[in-house]
Amino acid sequence: MKSKNILELCLSPDLGGLELCAIDYFKYFKIQTSSYICVAPNKKLDNYIEDENKFKLKRNKLLPIIPAIKLAKFIDKNNIDLIHFHWTRDIATVVLAKNISKRKPQIMQSRHMTMTRFKDDFYHKWLYKNIDIIHAVTYQVKEQLEKFIPSDIRPDIEMIYLGVDEPNIDDKKIIELKDKHNIKDAFVVGIVGRIEEGKGQYLVIEAIEKLKDLNIKALVVGHTMDESYMDELKQRIKAFNIEDKIIFTGFTKNVNEYMRLCDVTVLATPKETFGLVIIESMINKIPVIATANGGPLEIIDDKKDSLLFDRNTNDLVEKIELLYNEPELRNKLAENAYKKVKEVFDKDTQMKKIYEVINES
Repeated sequence: MKSKNILELCLSPDLGGLELCAIDYFKYFKIQTSSYICVAPNKKLDNYIEDENKFKLKRNKLLPIIPAIKLAKFIDKNNIDLIHFHWTRDIATVVLAKNISKRKPQIMQSRHMTMTRFKDDFYHKWLYKNIDIIHAVTYQVKEQLEKFIPSDIRPDIEMIYLGVDEPNIDDKKIIELKDKHNIKDAFVVGIVGRIEEGKGQYLVIEAIEKLKDLNIKALVVGHTMDESYMDELKQRIKAFNIEDKIIFTGFTKNVNEYMRLCDVTVLATPKETFGLVIIESMINKIPVIATANGGPLEIIDDKKDSLLFDRNTNDLVEKIELLYNEPELRNKLAENAYKKVKEVFDKDTQMKKIYEVINES
């Protein structure tokens, strides 16, 4: 069977789990076949990746036909057989480009977000008739797609989890970071992700305030998306008088090294569709305290390989204090978490599944 030429596409301006997934798929597919990646110019994804097979396309929210024409020309010139996109807002551009192009490539969407309403109007029926495969990142997402997309226009749906690699750790970097942030022997609670209210950094800060008599620090890893929210966090920290206990790292490519500084990480979003940061923490043998909703329910076996919490400060305090006081439990969770990831969320295994779906479609 001839391998398909694949175009990864993500015009999102952000740089989170969804955008990094697009890069991971591009790199994997490039080893297997001819692969390209399409990103928006001068956005975070564009600045993050340098590759000769990178194609830049400016998104036009009001007139998607304009970038679609340019994309269609690229499709025909490079004999693209399949477009794989991730950001839901790219759907109109991709479908228009398919119809404008001479090659009429297949379309595959990786659905990283929940679906909450019926797609039975004329516009959405046209869109989904033009999509061949939807990759659901959890069973919950798969169920939503089956519920909200009418069966007569519903694409094939494949549930395949996301995955992570065994990290290549720079031990010298870990020592440097400990010195840089003056961590020493403190118990470290980490939270990794964009700094915006939905990610729940404020819950960790409130928990640290309630635990300020203990030798605990919080490590907040990620770039600031909302400056007013960041200012609000800093004001709370000052009011709580815990400035020596909260460390902001800003954006970093050394996520694994920062995770290795932590004794536990927290995922505090209200409803995370998957929770890539959970399995990234687990592969580093760091247990997680995650919101008991959405994707974490499919990843975590509560009290066996990590902990779930009810997304309130008091429950988070209770879970942090439990792990602080019980190092044996913490170590047991960490070991079980690592085994879980190797068995269920191995990146190479999950990538192969996606690639097989593409070539068999």
